Amino acid sequence: MTVTPLGIPRRLLEFTLDGEPVRAPEGSTILDACRAAGKDVPTLCEGDTLTPKNACRVCVVEVEGARTLVPACSRKAESGMEVRTGTERARHSRKVVLELLASSVDLSTTPRVAEWLKEYEAKPDRFGPDAARVNEEPRVDNDLYVRDYGKCILCYKCVDACGDQWQNTFAISVAGRGFDARIAVEHDAPLTDSACVYCGNCIEVCPTGALSFKSEFDMREAGTWDESRQTRTTTVCAYCGVGCNLTLHVQDNEIVKVTSPHDNPVTHGNLCIKGRFGYQHVQNRD
Repeated sequence: MTVTPLGIPRRLLEFTLDGEPVRAPEGSTILDACRAAGKDVPTLCEGDTLTPKNACRVCVVEVEGARTLVPACSRKAESGMEVRTGTERARHSRKVVLELLASSVDLSTTPRVAEWLKEYEAKPDRFGPDAARVNEEPRVDNDLYVRDYGKCILCYKCVDACGDQWQNTFAISVAGRGFDARIAVEHDAPLTDSACVYCGNCIEVCPTGALSFKSEFDMREAGTWDESRQTRTTTVCAYCGVGCNLTLHVQDNEIVKVTSPHDNPVTHGNLCIKGRFGYQHVQNRD
């Protein structure tokens, strides 16, 4: 008989969320509590497998007694606190952040951003045609994935996934300062000349499509990428005995990319180069 360990139960905290009393396990963030209560607080830089970086500031909320708005993704819930998610101050802050991001980078492949721009009545074009933009050409220097930094919002999720939070390869980091800050490999070299091991875990956490499978990039360029026609099937990687779970994204009977479930206790969304990119033999028709 298999026994599943339940772990140590966590004490429940009681506080007020938008005027309603709620309970959340000790250690939960305000964002965790909002999601459990069915409240839709937008966020871009938060990742369910990474330590929050507080980079995008889209998830800010008001906490009674706090001088400034606080990021819901990292602020821990506390007993007795009063949190308000939809105040005019919080909504205005999100609106400005979305306007600044959308005016400087291409958010066309960022999930839900179009919805949020409409909800918060954000107008990125109000800064005028001379607003500074990150107009970088996509970097296609290998056959596995593409770096399109014209879509990068500097959320640091790829840096953390490549660094001490998961892969420990440290192939990528932030180069430059201010508006010249960029995600780059050492000496801004081609990916093939870097320490990258092509695990693709940076692609898994990228929220904007700045990092993508080359197969997806090519299909988007050709206008054939259509997620509504794709199926997802989770299976077990057969390359070794670790037991990593793979989710195969299939369109028109072809695997177009591979992800991994974030709630899987083995992988937590991470894979190696074989698991993420070694699927071509499955559909070799020769």
